[in-house]
Amino acid sequence: MSVFESKTPLPDPHITARAKGLLGFETLYLRVSKQLQLLINIDQVESWSKKYHGKRLALVEVLRDQYPFAIFYGDVGTGKSAMAEAIGNRIAKDAKIEDSVLFKLSNRVRGTGSVGEMGTLISEAFAEIKKSIGKDRRAILIIDEGDSLAASRTQEQSHHEDKVAVNTLIQAIDELRASKGRIFTILCTNRMSVLDPAIQRRAAVVEHFRRPNAGQRKDLFDMDLADLGLTQPQIASLVASTGALAGNPSWTYSDIRTRLYPAAVALAFPDTGLTFAHFEQALQVTSPSPALAD
Repeated sequence: MSVFESKTPLPDPHITARAKGLLGFETLYLRVSKQLQLLINIDQVESWSKKYHGKRLALVEVLRDQYPFAIFYGDVGTGKSAMAEAIGNRIAKDAKIEDSVLFKLSNRVRGTGSVGEMGTLISEAFAEIKKSIGKDRRAILIIDEGDSLAASRTQEQSHHEDKVAVNTLIQAIDELRASKGRIFTILCTNRMSVLDPAIQRRAAVVEHFRRPNAGQRKDLFDMDLADLGLTQPQIASLVASTGALAGNPSWTYSDIRTRLYPAAVALAFPDTGLTFAHFEQALQVTSPSPALAD
């Protein structure tokens, strides 16, 4: 059984289509794309240096020492994994890299608990990626729920197997530099603080994903409910009702789309059309996911 949840050739039209529904994707991509390009196209950076400075700047060598590794962290449901997929796909598209593969690591990499199994599976996963790209292809690796693999080795509850796995993962990240940017890894985690410090130090890009604010929730409702004809006061009411209330945190994107919307539709289907009243009723019987302490 493969330790990969999926292996997707890039660029992928389905991921491109999904990215259109990710609020804030363009803003995030514009913010990180140039830095990511430095990590995956280091040879082009050297050419740029020679073109504009007539030599290879010392800084180019400094950039070569960066790890092609990013960490996306934030609460459950804030869109880390979806954004990671969309960014990997967009990088391949914008860089005109037509022979790339997006690997998503499955939690099966944790194994069954046998001695040495998790470390072995992590090594085998990275070895498979290296073999698959050969000398010319590229790969984007997404490690979801990364805190289950990369938790600090100093935690009291950290078992020997977990410590071995973290050591193996650190070694694999170190070896990524030899790929000269042809393998780029994004680790997604709900809790940055539990990651091993050595993992954190190796990240060239770190992005914090927060629960959507009022303006972002309004944008989401405007986009998702545009064809229902709700009034702006009604939209404003939904925005207010999904904020932090009565000791509960504000709603995440996932909370709204996978809890609120289905609950409202279930109240209307199959006997009546969907109205604002159904959303009001749904809000009474659903709640946001609890915030994870970091």
